[in-house]
Amino acid sequence: MELADRVAVVTGGGNGIGEAMCRRFSSEGASVAVVDLDGDAARRVSGEVGGLWFRADVSSETDTRAVVDEVEDRLGPIDLYCANAGIGMEGGVETSDADWQRIWEINFMSHVYAARAVLPGMLARGEGYLLHTASAAGLLTNLGAAAYSVTKHAVVALAEWMQITYGDRGLRVSALCPQFVFTELLDDLLPTGMMTMARQVGLSADQVAGAVVEGLRAESFLILPHPEVSEYFAYKAGDYDRWLQGMRRLQGRLGIEMPSP
Repeated sequence: MELADRVAVVTGGGNGIGEAMCRRFSSEGASVAVVDLDGDAARRVSGEVGGLWFRADVSSETDTRAVVDEVEDRLGPIDLYCANAGIGMEGGVETSDADWQRIWEINFMSHVYAARAVLPGMLARGEGYLLHTASAAGLLTNLGAAAYSVTKHAVVALAEWMQITYGDRGLRVSALCPQFVFTELLDDLLPTGMMTMARQVGLSADQVAGAVVEGLRAESFLILPHPEVSEYFAYKAGDYDRWLQGMRRLQGRLGIEMPSP
């Protein structure tokens, strides 16, 4: 997909990767709708890219449908919907039920709500693009962050299913799976022991947005701003047990300990 003259919606567009995508999409000639729970941030980014802005809760199907309806009323059919909003959360299975439900609704169900809202129109037109921001954690795992890892795996699975199910009807789907990106979310996710590693290989949000544009142009299912993630993923698939052993050793070296349930 080339972005010129396209209509794009970006959730979580008020900061981080979402903000960087809004700026880059606009520079490529797209009309951008910026969606964020922080309405002031969405309005600020929208003012800079000349698009629409919405304060909306992506974990609400009602909010999601309202955004889609208004964007299509004002800008026309949505060509690209970027389900990007998400939260981080450290902890293991001891994480409270309320927090498990909260991250599930934001990190996963928001993608389901987005698909329900835009798929009918895209399939009727025979074209449309869904970009799901997952994470390298959705292909591998995030040490010390069970709920985040689980929800990001679910996003990759949903994106994969939709590409298989609707790919022959004109739908294109990509799963964005970066590793470490220098955003506020990074601080919410990483145990102290992993920050040194993150600083060594981390990318800026702008670099990720650039990778997204290239991935959309190539219509790649997996968009991997950190190319090494492909190698890790292949290694995991080739010898799952050995990969698990290696991850346990890494966890030990980093001093990551989970409390007992």
